[in-house]
Amino acid sequence: MPLLDPFHPPLSQRRHWESFHSAWATALVDSLNEQWLPEGYFAEEVVTVGGRVEIDVATFEERAPAATSNGGIATIVPKIWTPPSSALTMPAVFPDTFAVHVYSSEGGPTLVGSIELISPGNKDRDAHRQAFAIKCASYLHQGVGVVIIDIVTSRHANLHNELVALLRQPPTYHMPDSDTLYAVSYRPATRDDRNEIDLWPHALTLGQALPTLPLALKGAGAVPLDLEATYDSVCRRRLPADG
Repeated sequence: MPLLDPFHPPLSQRRHWESFHSAWATALVDSLNEQWLPEGYFAEEVVTVGGRVEIDVATFEERAPAATSNGGIATIVPKIWTPPSSALTMPAVFPDTFAVHVYSSEGGPTLVGSIELISPGNKDRDAHRQAFAIKCASYLHQGVGVVIIDIVTSRHANLHNELVALLRQPPTYHMPDSDTLYAVSYRPATRDDRNEIDLWPHALTLGQALPTLPLALKGAGAVPLDLEATYDSVCRRRLPADG
C-alpha cells in the first residue's frame, strides 16, 4: 500500500488522522506480540492527545470495611489532605503520544523499546518539538530502543534533527531539511566503554512503500518492525476503498 496523506483533502475530509494513528499503533502491537517478541516480553499501545494530565487519587481509592462494637461493618472514611496553594505555576508542554511501548515482564513490567508515531501537535511549535525530543532522549539515555515515524504532511519539521541537536551532536547526523516525512530507528549501545547510538534513517515519500526497521530491545537484541505490512492492514480495514 503506497503512503497516503490523511492530513489533506480528499482523505482528511473522510477520515480522522487520530483514528488512523491509533489503529496503526494497534496493528504494530499485534504484529510484535503475535510474531516477533520473545517470551516474557509484550507490547501495548499508549495514546494521549492534547497534554491532558490529571491527578485524581480518588480514582484509585479503596475503602476497607472495619468491624463496629456491635458486630456490624463500618466503612473507614479515608483522611483527606489538601496541600496549600502553590507558590508558583509555570507553563508546560505535555506532548501528544501515539506510541507502542514494549516491556519485559521479568521482575515487573520494564520498558525496553518504544515506537513513536509523530502527531501534528508534536511538530507545532519550538516548545512542542523540544518536548518530543526530550522524551525520546530520555528513553535513549536509559538504553531503551526507539523508532520514530513521521507521516504528518500538514506541518514541516524534522524531529530527528531536533533530537540530534538536543543530544549536542553535529549536523553530520542530520537528515536533509527537505525530509519532512521519515522513519528512524535508534539503538543505544555501549562498546569498549563508549556510549553510542546506532541510527537507521529512512526518508518516506507519498505514494511509495514503507521500510522495515529494526526495533532494538534493551537487553534482548532487536526485532523487525514491518511498517509496510502493518500500514497496509490498517489502510485496507480503515480507509475508504478509493482513498
